[in-house]
Amino acid sequence: MTTARSVAVETVRRVTDEDAYSTRVLPALLERSRLAPRDRALATELALGTLRHVPGLDRAIGLRASRSVARMSPGARAALRLGAYQLLFMRIPSHAAVSASVDLATPRERGFVNAILRRIAEAPPAPPSGPTDDDVSIRTGMSPWAVRELRLLLGDDEAEPAAEAFGERGLLSLRANTCRTTSEAFVRGLRASGHSPQPARLHADCVLLDGGDPARLRGFAQGWFAVQDQASAFVVGALDAQPGDRVLDVCAAPGGKSAHMACVVGETGTVVAADVRPERAALVRSTADRLGVAVQVVVQDAARPAIDGWFDRVLVDAPCSGIGSARRRPELLWRPRRGDLSSLARLQVAIASASSDRMRPGGRLVYSVCTFPRAETDAVCDALVRHRPELEPAPIDGPDGPSPRIRLWPHRHGSDGMFVAAFRKRP
Repeated sequence: MTTARSVAVETVRRVTDEDAYSTRVLPALLERSRLAPRDRALATELALGTLRHVPGLDRAIGLRASRSVARMSPGARAALRLGAYQLLFMRIPSHAAVSASVDLATPRERGFVNAILRRIAEAPPAPPSGPTDDDVSIRTGMSPWAVRELRLLLGDDEAEPAAEAFGERGLLSLRANTCRTTSEAFVRGLRASGHSPQPARLHADCVLLDGGDPARLRGFAQGWFAVQDQASAFVVGALDAQPGDRVLDVCAAPGGKSAHMACVVGETGTVVAADVRPERAALVRSTADRLGVAVQVVVQDAARPAIDGWFDRVLVDAPCSGIGSARRRPELLWRPRRGDLSSLARLQVAIASASSDRMRPGGRLVYSVCTFPRAETDAVCDALVRHRPELEPAPIDGPDGPSPRIRLWPHRHGSDGMFVAAFRKRP
């Protein structure tokens, strides 16, 4: 029988052991489960909460087990993580958390899972209180190397609050599609439906909701709004596209920024949205169709572009480690590896450099990534201007003042973590 816990444990297993994404696995499992709304909410809390705390949960399990977590079977690991999360972070009675989690294991492993969870229930391991990167990682769920990056960027006092904010559940951010409605009418409609939208700090057309299924909100089918974090809307603002401009979005999927730009440039402008995989390009088309805007969709490798012609604005929202999106995909707190950053940075520089060839003299290029490590942000921008001396930094109106490079933080701005830089091509 499908239960909230069976959905949660399968999500945890597939995300942690098969490198799946929670944003794909969990919705699909919930859709097939036919659980009642209350059980769907419990499954979501159990799955995403467990994924947010994997480093700390593994430490607690390891302190009460006779073998390392890495040597356990995937099924036992997932059941133990789910059970430990209930014991250490939820108000579920200990006997219920243990019993329900044991039932999720195979008959052969139930005694093993039961023994460890009972030890955790009887003597819950206290989290470390020290200041080291490993200690902060256990407390927040973020990888130690990423905690170290936060220290270097923000200082010792701000690093842990920032890591905590990346691990918190973010509010649902919606952008009013002003090609179909007004921001005021959209907010009135939400309030009339019983919601309490909060204004976003980074973009006037964005509002924040405390949860909910966007597809069930009034106006979804009519294209009144896009599901778009306010940091992503800020990126489009940084591009400063004008009505009638030709705009190129080189890494466009799933299409929120392309559709936003299409609304800005209007019927006299052009937006070309490209992505490397056909299935991702199809997402861009679907988004544009629902929002009722004109976007030309192309499949191409952004590092070796097939598109010809000149563009007034070029957006390079590059592939990255994605840690800035961890509020919605908690596995990004601990999944990215520091050793992968150099290859990502090379790809980012290649894409941005090739894309600048398609920009007219005097045009504007914006480079953005939803992450913060220096290798993917400042180092990429420094390399870009070395490779392309015709590019010069251009100012962006940021929440803390104008600058050619802007960092957005969940603990400061209530948004995803985002790095945004702008360049002007010299005539």
